[in-house]
Amino acid sequence: MKKWILAAGMVFGIAFLASAQRYCVIDSRYILDHMPEYHTAQLHLDSISKEWQKEIDAKNIQLDKLNRSYQAEEVILTPDLKKKRLDQIDAMEKSVRQLEQQRFGYQGDLFKVRESLVKPIQDKVYNAVQQLAAQRLYDFVLDKAGGISVFYADPKLDRSDDVLKILGIEK
Repeated sequence: MKKWILAAGMVFGIAFLASAQRYCVIDSRYILDHMPEYHTAQLHLDSISKEWQKEIDAKNIQLDKLNRSYQAEEVILTPDLKKKRLDQIDAMEKSVRQLEQQRFGYQGDLFKVRESLVKPIQDKVYNAVQQLAAQRLYDFVLDKAGGISVFYADPKLDRSDDVLKILGIEK
């Protein structure tokens, strides 16, 4: 399977280089770093993130105190009280994990806030890149931030439907 993917990648690369298509390279990280609104959004995200991390750290301190208290008193507790305390500790651990997931997990609060603040800025960059590509007749715009990736491709060059036809798939 890996050999097939490598071969397909080589064929695509050779076909891409052999054709007379126009392309350019951008650095989206560089562009974003030079946008004041992006910097403001990042500062806001950092502030929110620190606030939520303090909230989680405070709960972890409470949990640590609860654990130390239990360990200190474990020898004098009855089996029922031990179970009750351990259940309390487990419940608090789950609560802290859930809060961490809610705040920082995939699709968590930070993700949603980031999306609401940063996505409009990224859309602005994307629209500017599309405008540049249209003005200078670029077929592809490659982004070198985080490795080369296709940032924009002229839709008329998309041959996905042709591949679907070859595969016998109707859309």
